[in-house]
Amino acid sequence: MLGVGIGTGDIPTTPSGVSWWTFAAWAPPHPAAASIATVRIAAGRWELEARPERGGRITSLRLDGEELLDQGIGVDQPTAEGFVEGGAFGWDEMVPNLEPTSTLPDHGEAWRLPWAVLGPGAMRCRGRLVSWELERRVSLGEAVDVAYVYRNVGHEPHTAFWCAHPLFKYEPVMHIELAEGTSSKVFLPRGSVDRMQIGRAEVSWDSSITPDVAVWMCNGDLGGYRQVAVEPSWTRPEFAPGETFSWWLQISAL
Repeated sequence: MLGVGIGTGDIPTTPSGVSWWTFAAWAPPHPAAASIATVRIAAGRWELEARPERGGRITSLRLDGEELLDQGIGVDQPTAEGFVEGGAFGWDEMVPNLEPTSTLPDHGEAWRLPWAVLGPGAMRCRGRLVSWELERRVSLGEAVDVAYVYRNVGHEPHTAFWCAHPLFKYEPVMHIELAEGTSSKVFLPRGSVDRMQIGRAEVSWDSSITPDVAVWMCNGDLGGYRQVAVEPSWTRPEFAPGETFSWWLQISAL
């Protein structure tokens, strides 16, 4: 049984802290971007660390000094064929696919590619196999506000896809009934959920924009991982050249 809290309704259309930023035209990554090992930002009760060269992965998110994200089992190999084999920890963006295809890798391209640093909390990445571009801007305040823009930077339409992949620590207080050494994934009814409680935090999104949600739970499976992932996602077929799409995600303290 899934024991994390979920809910709908009464979430602001625009989360706090997002209104300040604007969409900038694409520019080539700064030459030094790939050499930046870790980006750190902090404000109020929140601290965040990310690795631009490691797929823009958010490796740490702390609330009042307590780590919320799973730190994995010591595996960190971004050139691995599969996502789990490469090391499943922290928070990645799954773009432009989740399941592997004949042409696209497991869990997409974004987690394998270096991201350009645009400023504090802001990064951008471009696909190599599909002509996508994803920009992510994180703002810390009362909550963690994450604003995204997806663009088709190619000359042909393609199926656009995004899925958040924050791997939170699996903790007994979550009351998730999952046998030791097993894992499970639950797909929730489309558009039915716009928030979920995970331990001390609540993850929220606009279900009219980001309607698809899955929950991944792992209690010692896959080599010893213990984590819970809340995975809001969207898919837009025939995404036209030059088209853009924007959305948001928020993590707040409970």
